[in-house]
Amino acid sequence: MTKQDRGSGSEDKGCRIQDSSTGDQELHRVSDPLSAIPDPASMQRIRWRCRRGLLELDIVLGRFIKHYARLDSRQQEVFDSLLDLPDTNLWDMISGKLPAMDEDQRALLLLINALDIE
Repeated sequence: MTKQDRGSGSEDKGCRIQDSSTGDQELHRVSDPLSAIPDPASMQRIRWRCRRGLLELDIVLGRFIKHYARLDSRQQEVFDSLLDLPDTNLWDMISGKLPAMDEDQRALLLLINALDIE
């Protein structure tokens, strides 16, 4: 295998999402997809928990779950805690009517919104 086949090792394979209101502030860095791949049973549980009573949440969370495996373990924990919220509170946080409870939630909510418009 050549060095070209292996890659240089110094390249960054993460994904940056920037807040369009500030333009230069990095909001989130999706980690290497292989670092936190959940097992199939865990993914099925998360998919099931994303099925909500509000159509809006079903749509937004259904789109976001495709990116779940690329989150680092802390972001996955934060997402899991968001899924513990009642539907109306979760939707109000995603839509910006309610503030996030902490900085980790704020960053994840911004990522959810950014990925929802792609």
